[in-house]
Amino acid sequence: MNKLIFETAQPILNHLLSHNYQAYFVGGSVRDYLMDKTIHDIDITTSATPDEIEAIFDKTIPIGRDHGTINVVYNNEQYEITTFRAEGDYDDHRRPNEVFFVRDLYEDVQRRDFTMNAIAMDRDYKVLDYFGGQNDIEKKIIRTVGNATERFNEDALRIIRGLRFQSQLGFEIETQTYLGMQQHIASISHLSIERIVVELKKLISGRYVVQSFNNLKELNAFDYMPFFRAFDFSKFNIENAIDFSLFIALLKVQQPNVDSSLSLLKISKQEKKYINTLENLLNMIPKISTKNELKYFVFDYGKDDIIKVLNHFELIKNNHIIKQSPIIINLITVNEIFANLPITSRKQLAINGKDLLTTLNQTSGAWIKTLMREIECAIIRGDVVNEKNEILEWVKTHVEI
Repeated sequence: MNKLIFETAQPILNHLLSHNYQAYFVGGSVRDYLMDKTIHDIDITTSATPDEIEAIFDKTIPIGRDHGTINVVYNNEQYEITTFRAEGDYDDHRRPNEVFFVRDLYEDVQRRDFTMNAIAMDRDYKVLDYFGGQNDIEKKIIRTVGNATERFNEDALRIIRGLRFQSQLGFEIETQTYLGMQQHIASISHLSIERIVVELKKLISGRYVVQSFNNLKELNAFDYMPFFRAFDFSKFNIENAIDFSLFIALLKVQQPNVDSSLSLLKISKQEKKYINTLENLLNMIPKISTKNELKYFVFDYGKDDIIKVLNHFELIKNNHIIKQSPIIINLITVNEIFANLPITSRKQLAINGKDLLTTLNQTSGAWIKTLMREIECAIIRGDVVNEKNEILEWVKTHVEI
């Protein structure tokens, strides 16, 4: 088991303990440690209040002070420390109305979502497991801490988190936990799409996504999510992990008449642009009927994105998303074409718009963009080499402005 990340953080626990506070590792890091999985970051929980944490550490950052979370900076690393806490009622299925700081570990872990995430561990690697989390890990079961209906009524995001854990770990969802999901699935309509998308990205890319995605559909979860509710998910199935951007692009290509804007996902401009690129790429494949068109296609979209799509072609075929191109498009041909392209980007052209204006003695206009495209295609076909004088001569003899 990988103890290094815990040993690196032990001075934090030791410092808290030396001031007579309780301190434990908790949550996902303990779960992953017990499963002998890679641990990316750790969470520490303590009986010390935020004021007390700030008083005993030299450098702190109050990232979530009102909710009891303080970042402690130690050896140029940041460690998230959260005070033991209990929570008041949840009126909006998203966040508690009040947070109470407590001094008892049990009160803290009993408010957590699933048993496997409610396990604490002290500096000597002694596990404190009040709810059978270790047993559930061994049996590969996802079970809520306490009553499932109460847990999901408090925070509906736990439903999607539970399905995300299933996708990542391959665990089964315990019966009462799944019934609780069914009972409160409509509550996810109260969640922000940003929180939903964070979980969906992890879920869609999980190793065991098939069962998890089918559960999403069986629960009608997509009916309560902006953007997704417009699509018919009875038409869409997933057999393997997939990138979120490609997932969205495939949905849009499969159901092109659905009116659902990417802006509803509240994702970055860069992500929206990339989804549009993948959508255009997918729509181009059936239109490629000649070897030269295939060369233009590889030049326009680049090897990596085309290969990403080809790696999911079985999914594309099974979902009847696009028809196969008349030209054989596979990993070998795409790699060969890309390797032999004389240029792989417009930036590599030995000529620019200013050169054309000067040589042809014309005023600027839309014709420049059209001509630059013709030049690109001619170079890709091998009709002209990518040298300035050669290109200008080719333009004079082959292009009519």
